[in-house]
Amino acid sequence: MHRTTTPARTPSPATAPGPGVPDTRSAARYLLWLASRHRRTVLLATVFGVACTMSQAMIPAAVGRAVDLGLIPRDRGALVLWASVVLLLGVVQALTGMVRDRGSTANRLGASYLTTRLLVHKSAELGTELPGRVSTGAVVGAGSLDVGRLGAALEGTARGAGAVVAIVFVAVFMLVSSWSLGLVVLAGVPVIAAVVTWLMRRLHGRQARLRERQGALTDLSVDIVDGLRVLRGIGGEAVYGLRYREASQRVRAEAVSVAGVQSGIALARLLLPGLLVTAVVWLGARQVRTGTIEPGVLVSFYGYAVLLADELRQVTVMVDQLTRAGVAAGRVTAFLRLTPELRPGPDALPEPAGGAELRDPESGLVVPPGRLVGVVCADGGDARLLADRLGRHTDSRVTYGGRALEGFALDGVRRRILVVGNDDAMFSGPLAAELDPHGRADAVGEGAAEPGTALARALRTASAEDVVEALPARLGQETAGGREFSGGQRQRLRLVRALMVDPEVLVLVEPTNALDAHTEGRVAARLGPHRAGRSTVVFTTSPLLLDRTDHVVYVEDGKAVAEGPHTVLLSDPRYRSTVIREALA
Repeated sequence: MHRTTTPARTPSPATAPGPGVPDTRSAARYLLWLASRHRRTVLLATVFGVACTMSQAMIPAAVGRAVDLGLIPRDRGALVLWASVVLLLGVVQALTGMVRDRGSTANRLGASYLTTRLLVHKSAELGTELPGRVSTGAVVGAGSLDVGRLGAALEGTARGAGAVVAIVFVAVFMLVSSWSLGLVVLAGVPVIAAVVTWLMRRLHGRQARLRERQGALTDLSVDIVDGLRVLRGIGGEAVYGLRYREASQRVRAEAVSVAGVQSGIALARLLLPGLLVTAVVWLGARQVRTGTIEPGVLVSFYGYAVLLADELRQVTVMVDQLTRAGVAAGRVTAFLRLTPELRPGPDALPEPAGGAELRDPESGLVVPPGRLVGVVCADGGDARLLADRLGRHTDSRVTYGGRALEGFALDGVRRRILVVGNDDAMFSGPLAAELDPHGRADAVGEGAAEPGTALARALRTASAEDVVEALPARLGQETAGGREFSGGQRQRLRLVRALMVDPEVLVLVEPTNALDAHTEGRVAARLGPHRAGRSTVVFTTSPLLLDRTDHVVYVEDGKAVAEGPHTVLLSDPRYRSTVIREALA
């Protein structure tokens, strides 16, 4: 849900300009927009790509002239002249090829980076709506495969454009030198292009199906990893293992189908141009024998036939890249067209002196200012729903200080009311930066928090000192998104991060359900004093936490049906049944 993470430092617009407003009306328009954002390097790479390929295309003609004017008549001067022309063309080809490749690489990296920024911006804009709107597999695929394919398409345009120009030049040269051979080339190129295009369309459809199944398999693997401990507890590994195996076999079968079409394309790229080369050389040799063309022209034709095969393969590569990019751009634009369902209000959230009352009219839940309130829900789903409503992660009629939250700007609501759940992500980087989202400069000596600082107090409240002390670099340790920590350790570190944000209202959803009783008892005893003067809502069924709250509300069927101190509510059989059942579990 990513609710507890706030950027430590926000670059100024001068140093970090926005990615701009993309054209998401179609995949083709998005690709054109990407190219327009890199128009200078695209133009540079294309111009030098054409120059490189044209230099290469002129070499067979120069070799043919060297044969006809220098080698056959034994004219040393003419031979040296045309050999120098060939050398010069080779140097020009090498230099222009270097500039083309440099520009193409800049295009690939620029397009990939720009698309990545757009995806990140959109993910941040959607916020907590993201998991419910887009599957994890779709997000992972867009951020990895699709971004790379868009970059590759922009990279390949320079070589592809040069190949197209070279093919036109070769065709014209052959028509002028021998109209019959020129016609063979002009007839053969469209046939090859048509066959490859037909295969590309088949590949397009199969790649789209493969991409969908890969996304579904990624979703399944994420679910399995997230629920691995639960699966082991109920003995469900075998069932999910079988389900994953079946899904992976479906992906494998679809991948084999894609590979079949790809092998057909590879065959067409080699066989069809090869047949064209064979036909051109055979016809050219017959014309030399009859005296229709000179031997040097045949040498040029052979060189052009080989060159033509290479350039045709380059064109098919470009078409393949554009086809893949079209599929990728379609998925990217579909994601970028998503808009948040929550409508931000126009007003800034006021700062009432001493806090304000948070009220949910739909459930009857009231959070007085400056109190630690426990909320026990008979149905665990109600806890998540109520927490989302209190933090305005979903539309509701919740009021803060008597005014509806829907009338305030979302960024103001997020700063003042923070919802923390066990699905919230941790990010890679130094642990100190992860635990202190606001980037306050608390002194850190030898990787440990200085006594008396806000970070040291938050670590103590969450009973997380031992987690930090066990790390080689302590707070300076580079973390891998929290994957190196256990579930209970991540839970405590999330609580540290939330305490460091220090919002006016802190909403915690089962903040200690992965902790042992001793650690949970320490957290329960320290949370209230740490949050003194601030409002704190704890959705939990833990007797240890509930016993330390100022007030407890019992929710059944989405409605607050009882409230009071924990010890008093224990006389209510409904409340007692819920709390004791969870304690025994």
